[in-house]
Amino acid sequence: MQINLEPSPDPARASATVVMLRDGAQGLEVFLLKRHGLSDVLGGAYVFPGGKVDRDDAHEDVHALLDRTPEQLKSALDESQLRDEDAAALFVAALRESFEESGVLYAIDATADIARQAWDLMREGRSFDETIAMMRLRLATSELVPWSRWVTPAIGGVVRKRFDTRFFLARVPHGQEPRHDERETTHSVWLQPREALRQYWEREIELAPPQIMSLAHLARHSNAASAIAEAESRPPPLVHPEPFADGDVRVICYPGDERHSLRQRALPGPTRLRHVDGRFEPEGGFDALLRD
Repeated sequence: MQINLEPSPDPARASATVVMLRDGAQGLEVFLLKRHGLSDVLGGAYVFPGGKVDRDDAHEDVHALLDRTPEQLKSALDESQLRDEDAAALFVAALRESFEESGVLYAIDATADIARQAWDLMREGRSFDETIAMMRLRLATSELVPWSRWVTPAIGGVVRKRFDTRFFLARVPHGQEPRHDERETTHSVWLQPREALRQYWEREIELAPPQIMSLAHLARHSNAASAIAEAESRPPPLVHPEPFADGDVRVICYPGDERHSLRQRALPGPTRLRHVDGRFEPEGGFDALLRD
């Protein structure tokens, strides 16, 4: 994975990501998708389901299908400057992308059979909101817990396109099983956060910095209830990475680092990642990902 050294003239595009959780035999597990190698955004890397906000996500017709009002969703995000309809669009994008990329449908009383029926309608060419309306479902925004907000730097990140991404935590609905779509994504896996980081460290999988730092955060929790309770206990932190050069090595630092403009930490784990031999790693090696 390489660093982008060309400045992006475009503003960060609103997007949403759903970090799907479940409790496995050995504890907390997270769902990861491998992006198609030809993708222009993080091709070949393992990511959480998500994507950019589309125009239709902001339409009032789809907002009428939600279990909470746009005003309530703005309050959940704790972003006073955000318009109500834009807050609702972020939740819709999270729900839509998680369904399109993994087949998981967050809707009231949505069983595995209902999710499969909705999947078939989408594959026939129906839009997401049209599918939900046809099946007379209500989208369960209440299943999504705002967790963090990441803004791609204008230069020095891993992609030239910039995104302003809200990360949500969510348990997978009972009876539903996420999967990759064989188009945008080519493989999927449930892993404990520590195991995902170990596989990254051993170069078995590829991860981008937001996924590395998010997995390091989740590795502090033993089960889904713990991670969700922690997210519900505080406003989602804003994470604006700030890249700099340390000699010939490019570094990305995070709030709380001595080189970052914000001195208050936003996340547990390391406050900087160094780009070494084509990947990002903390000072101090693998164990530094898991130290407070």
